[in-house]
Amino acid sequence: MNHPTPQVDVPTSAFTQLLSSTPRGARLARLLAMNELRTWNVPENITERAELVVAELANNAAVHGKVPGRGFRLTLTWALPPETLHIEVTDARGDHLPDIPPQDTTPDPFGIGGRGLTLVTALADHWDTVPYPPTGKTIRALFHTPGPGLAAPAAAGATLPCRAGDASRHRSDPGGSPVDRPGLSRQSAVPL
Repeated sequence: MNHPTPQVDVPTSAFTQLLSSTPRGARLARLLAMNELRTWNVPENITERAELVVAELANNAAVHGKVPGRGFRLTLTWALPPETLHIEVTDARGDHLPDIPPQDTTPDPFGIGGRGLTLVTALADHWDTVPYPPTGKTIRALFHTPGPGLAAPAAAGATLPCRAGDASRHRSDPGGSPVDRPGLSRQSAVPL
């Protein structure tokens, strides 16, 4: 028998922009992201954290993911319910994966870099890196509003241990496993 498949409508808002791999492109990514999040009425506790994460990931894409003649892509997705923000920054350097120092090391107080992904780890509820065919990578960050039984990231405090070279960095979620975005497919991906 031919029965219609029930469809579950989840209200979502999406934004995607291709930007140049320059400091100006990174700054524009942050400004565009803030404009979209305010337009979507995303709660302030997520907007403030997302602004810093977008700034860091866009800067990393412009500095470390730069390939001459190619840009980076910023994608934002706001889904209801639950209130969840997905941030994706895709660059063309899949051979240059992010590396975060072990948690038990003290950063050089006079160093000029090396703290950005530690900041992302502290602010995002989850983040990881996935390949973007044919040669790129996508760094994804997830933010959600605290619901019943969920602690806000600042109050949760604990993070899972991360070792240099891990492909996935994440905070623990209420289920104890990394939060992943269902239905993510890169089969129709085009080079940046």
